[in-house]
Amino acid sequence: MSEAMPPEFWQGVEQFNTGQFYACHDTLEALWIEALEPEKTLYQGILQVAVALYHLGNQNLRGATILLGEGCNRLRRYPSVFAGIDIDEFLDQSVALLKVLQHSQPERIVNLKLGEDAAFPIPRIVLVD
Repeated sequence: MSEAMPPEFWQGVEQFNTGQFYACHDTLEALWIEALEPEKTLYQGILQVAVALYHLGNQNLRGATILLGEGCNRLRRYPSVFAGIDIDEFLDQSVALLKVLQHSQPERIVNLKLGEDAAFPIPRIVLVD
Protein backbone atom coordinates (compact mmCIF):
# COMPACT_ATOMS: atom_id res chain seq x y z
CA MET A 1 0.00 0.00 0.00
CA SER A 2 2.91 2.39 0.48
CA GLU A 3 3.05 3.12 -3.24
CA ALA A 4 -0.56 4.27 -3.04
CA MET A 5 0.04 6.64 -0.14
CA PRO A 6 -0.20 10.30 -1.12
CA PRO A 7 2.80 12.63 -0.77
CA GLU A 8 1.01 14.45 2.05
CA PHE A 9 1.10 11.26 4.12
CA TRP A 10 4.90 11.16 3.85
CA GLN A 11 4.99 14.88 4.68
CA GLY A 12 2.98 14.12 7.84
CA VAL A 13 5.36 11.29 8.75
CA GLU A 14 8.33 13.63 8.34
CA GLN A 15 6.60 16.30 10.44
CA PHE A 16 5.89 13.74 13.15
CA ASN A 17 9.46 12.45 13.22
CA THR A 18 10.89 15.98 13.42
CA GLY A 19 8.67 16.94 16.35
CA GLN A 20 6.27 19.15 14.37
CA PHE A 21 3.29 17.50 16.00
CA TYR A 22 0.67 20.18 15.39
CA ALA A 23 1.70 20.49 11.73
CA CYS A 24 1.51 16.69 11.42
CA HIS A 25 -2.01 16.82 12.82
CA ASP A 26 -3.04 19.43 10.27
CA THR A 27 -1.48 17.53 7.37
CA LEU A 28 -3.00 14.16 8.27
CA GLU A 29 -6.36 15.64 9.23
CA ALA A 30 -6.71 17.06 5.72
CA LEU A 31 -6.13 13.55 4.35
CA TRP A 32 -8.35 11.89 6.96
CA ILE A 33 -11.39 14.00 6.07
CA GLU A 34 -11.38 12.70 2.48
CA ALA A 35 -9.97 9.20 3.05
CA LEU A 36 -11.62 5.81 2.91
CA GLU A 37 -10.72 2.76 4.96
CA PRO A 38 -8.26 1.32 5.67
CA GLU A 39 -6.19 4.51 5.36
CA LYS A 40 -8.73 6.71 7.16
CA THR A 41 -8.25 5.04 10.55
CA LEU A 42 -4.47 4.94 10.07
CA TYR A 43 -4.35 8.70 9.50
CA GLN A 44 -6.54 9.27 12.54
CA GLY A 45 -4.44 7.00 14.77
CA ILE A 46 -1.19 8.73 13.84
CA LEU A 47 -2.64 12.22 14.14
CA GLN A 48 -4.06 11.40 17.58
CA VAL A 49 -0.61 10.30 18.74
CA ALA A 50 0.78 13.54 17.27
CA VAL A 51 -1.77 15.65 19.14
CA ALA A 52 -1.03 13.69 22.32
CA LEU A 53 2.63 14.67 21.98
CA TYR A 54 1.62 18.27 21.29
CA HIS A 55 -0.45 18.22 24.52
CA LEU A 56 2.46 16.65 26.37
CA GLY A 57 4.72 19.48 25.24
CA ASN A 58 2.19 21.89 26.75
CA GLN A 59 2.10 19.97 30.05
CA ASN A 60 -1.46 18.73 29.41
CA LEU A 61 -1.06 15.26 30.92
CA ARG A 62 -4.77 14.41 30.82
CA GLY A 63 -5.21 15.40 27.16
CA ALA A 64 -2.01 13.61 26.17
CA THR A 65 -3.04 10.42 27.95
CA ILE A 66 -6.54 10.35 26.45
CA LEU A 67 -5.42 10.99 22.87
CA LEU A 68 -2.49 8.61 23.11
CA GLY A 69 -4.86 5.86 24.24
CA GLU A 70 -7.30 6.60 21.42
CA GLY A 71 -4.54 6.66 18.82
CA CYS A 72 -3.11 3.36 20.07
CA ASN A 73 -6.53 1.73 19.93
CA ARG A 74 -6.91 2.73 16.29
CA LEU A 75 -3.43 1.56 15.34
CA ARG A 76 -4.03 -1.89 16.90
CA ARG A 77 -6.34 -2.66 13.96
CA TYR A 78 -3.44 -2.85 11.51
CA PRO A 79 -0.98 -5.60 10.60
CA SER A 80 2.65 -5.38 11.70
CA VAL A 81 3.61 -3.46 8.56
CA PHE A 82 1.16 -1.26 6.71
CA ALA A 83 1.54 1.63 4.26
CA GLY A 84 5.31 1.41 4.41
CA ILE A 85 5.58 1.90 8.16
CA ASP A 86 6.35 -0.47 11.02
CA ILE A 87 3.02 -0.32 12.85
CA ASP A 88 4.16 -2.70 15.59
CA GLU A 89 7.21 -0.58 16.42
CA PHE A 90 5.22 2.67 16.41
CA LEU A 91 2.50 1.09 18.54
CA ASP A 92 5.03 -0.40 21.00
CA GLN A 93 6.68 3.00 21.44
CA SER A 94 3.32 4.74 21.84
CA VAL A 95 2.08 2.20 24.40
CA ALA A 96 5.34 2.55 26.35
CA LEU A 97 4.78 6.31 26.55
CA LEU A 98 1.13 5.79 27.50
CA LYS A 99 2.19 3.57 30.42
CA VAL A 100 4.65 6.22 31.61
CA LEU A 101 1.95 8.91 31.46
CA GLN A 102 -0.62 6.76 33.23
CA HIS A 103 1.79 6.38 36.15
CA SER A 104 3.11 9.95 36.22
CA GLN A 105 2.10 12.76 38.49
CA PRO A 106 1.20 16.06 36.77
CA GLU A 107 4.05 17.86 38.54
CA ARG A 108 6.50 15.49 36.84
CA ILE A 109 5.32 16.86 33.48
CA VAL A 110 5.92 20.53 34.35
CA ASN A 111 9.58 20.56 33.36
CA LEU A 112 9.20 18.06 30.58
CA LYS A 113 11.80 18.19 27.86
CA LEU A 114 10.87 16.43 24.63
CA GLY A 115 13.60 15.12 22.35
CA GLU A 116 16.28 12.49 22.03
CA ASP A 117 17.58 12.90 25.59
CA ALA A 118 14.11 13.13 27.12
CA ALA A 119 13.15 11.14 30.17
CA PHE A 120 9.97 10.16 28.32
CA PRO A 121 10.03 7.68 25.42
CA ILE A 122 8.92 9.77 22.44
CA PRO A 123 7.55 7.58 19.60
CA ARG A 124 8.94 7.76 16.08
CA ILE A 125 7.45 6.41 12.90
CA VAL A 126 9.81 3.79 11.47
CA LEU A 127 9.73 3.30 7.70
CA VAL A 128 9.92 -0.18 6.20
CA ASP A 129 11.18 -1.00 2.68
